[in-house]
Amino acid sequence: MPVERSSREVDAIIGQCRDWRGETLSRVRAVVLSAHPDLVEEVKWKKPSRPEGVPVWSHGGIVCIGEMLKSAVRVTFPKGAQLEDPKQLCNARLDSRSVRAIDIREGEKVRVAAWRALVREAVKLNS
Repeated sequence: MPVERSSREVDAIIGQCRDWRGETLSRVRAVVLSAHPDLVEEVKWKKPSRPEGVPVWSHGGIVCIGEMLKSAVRVTFPKGAQLEDPKQLCNARLDSRSVRAIDIREGEKVRVAAWRALVREAVKLNS
């Protein structure tokens, strides 16, 4: 899928949500994409219950996935259990043997430097 089309699809997903969740996912997206110049943005897993799909950022495999839940924006790292997380950003899916996630609730800030470091480490895990 061409990059422009994927970016437009992510724009549309974010644009569907006109509250704090859309704004938060937009900020997260900018930080994730700024963490590594070769990240690929895609939309995956389109299905009847979620026809728009889910934003995914990849580099040699999935780095992270962004979703808007009812009360949070969740960014899931499929190899998150292997990540060093010195700033303790991961606060969800902590019982999983592989996955870790970060739930951002309304009013919470995105700690840009810490996020970039975590995304860069996730990219390294895929190398």
